[in-house]
Amino acid sequence: MEIINRIIRAMKLDSTLYEEVEADKSAIKQATLIVVLSSLASGISLATNAGLIGVVTGTIVALISWYIWAYIVYLIGTKFLPEADTESDHGELLRTLGFASSPGLIRVLGVIPGFIGIIQLVASIWMLVAMVIAVRQALDYKSTGRAILVCFIGWLVQAIIIALFLWLTGFGIH
Repeated sequence: MEIINRIIRAMKLDSTLYEEVEADKSAIKQATLIVVLSSLASGISLATNAGLIGVVTGTIVALISWYIWAYIVYLIGTKFLPEADTESDHGELLRTLGFASSPGLIRVLGVIPGFIGIIQLVASIWMLVAMVIAVRQALDYKSTGRAILVCFIGWLVQAIIIALFLWLTGFGIH
């Protein structure tokens, strides 16, 4: 199956895969499925604490976060920190960043008693590296350092947005 091959290539950090899905507009369905499966993998590993409601809520939040993250990265990468050859759109980042969620599939192994912390850490670092590659390819950057900077700034912006949301809604106050 094509999606399995693509997931494996994404997990191997194959930069040509990210170029391929950047150009393939039909890959949005696969990218969405990967985000959902990666979120479910995380939710399953946390299900003993969060239950079914936590799994469903976590999946919905992950999908919304992926969409917002791709838009933030698009704005920063194309409007504030473009390189001479940078040309991209929100869809390209949705596709590449969706595939960058592939390493998150291993989070399901967190159901093994005593391994949730290490599995979550490994998956997070692996996904971060995949996201840098995805951003570099989607934004046509020559510089990996610029892709890292865009991801870092995007992370800060998203953290501020989440903090403001929690503050305004009162969810973050106990």
